[in-house]
Amino acid sequence: MASKHKQIPLHVDISEQIHQRIINGDYLPGAKLPSERELIAEFQVSRITIRKAIANLVKQGLVVTHQGKGAFVAEKGKVTYTLSNPLTFLEEDLARQGIKLSIQNLTFEPVTVSEEVQNILQLPPDNPTAYLQKKLLLTDNVPGCVDITYILPDIAEKFAAELQQNMTFPVLERNDIAIERVAAVIECTNASLELSEYLDVPLGHPLLVYRHTAYINQNRPVVFGESISRGDRFCYSVNQRSGASRLI
Repeated sequence: MASKHKQIPLHVDISEQIHQRIINGDYLPGAKLPSERELIAEFQVSRITIRKAIANLVKQGLVVTHQGKGAFVAEKGKVTYTLSNPLTFLEEDLARQGIKLSIQNLTFEPVTVSEEVQNILQLPPDNPTAYLQKKLLLTDNVPGCVDITYILPDIAEKFAAELQQNMTFPVLERNDIAIERVAAVIECTNASLELSEYLDVPLGHPLLVYRHTAYINQNRPVVFGESISRGDRFCYSVNQRSGASRLI
């Protein structure tokens, strides 16, 4: 029977119900979902509504469709990025997992930054300007992360074309700007309206925030930013040697 919730479109409500069944294990990875006819009968809706609901799940990377065969629960697990060496670039890490990374540039422009960013990047008080870049990162064509970075103006202007098509750290390394260290912290947040639209998730969906500052020679900060990723699609891993500091 169709859901009685009226605050969201019916096709979104249905896709969320199917999503919950996937989470609960009612539909296992690789399993075929009920046919369109079965879903139409269960939810008492039109064929177009069911197709929109399935399309929502495909956009979220939860379901794949095969023409003439139906819809199946996606078998891929989470994308893992190792923090054991923060200078291991994301592309390298994903390539080892057989995952294709693609980049969609959203914003690249000079802005007057907040006092926090000004202090982190050690910008002059009379000209607190940096380049703001927003990128949408897709793993195997599924939106997984919004990368927001502030880059020193001289570097951003010199390598603008490359930065808009590639990840930031590899561009710097290729141009002999060696990153000596990265200071980072991981936090949790929930999807705002803007992030929910970029990442194809519901408003309030759990997200991971990887906030980082990159330094080059003589402890000079060059990039500050945060990578905001879907909690259901992305995770971080750490390997510690015996004798390393422990959280517990």
